Amino acid sequence: MVNERYEPNEREEVVLELFKQGRSSDAPWGRVNPLYLREHSDLDKGQVEYALRNLTNAGWIMQLNRGGLYELVEDPRER
Repeated sequence: MVNERYEPNEREEVVLELFKQGRSSDAPWGRVNPLYLREHSDLDKGQVEYALRNLTNAGWIMQLNRGGLYELVEDPRER
């Protein structure tokens, strides 16, 4: 269930934008892993893990496997 009241912080906004890259084109989008997030942002490992944990707990993203693949569920602000 998506927590519609959750307010992402600045770092979580960066992570969400990386999930959404490619959405307006034919490129695949909506799935990332922590390494991709670190390589495409200025966030370090701890910041990425913290953002992923918070967004998962809020129901905005979900972890697909133990290997660290995450998928965007929904950004309720876009309704």
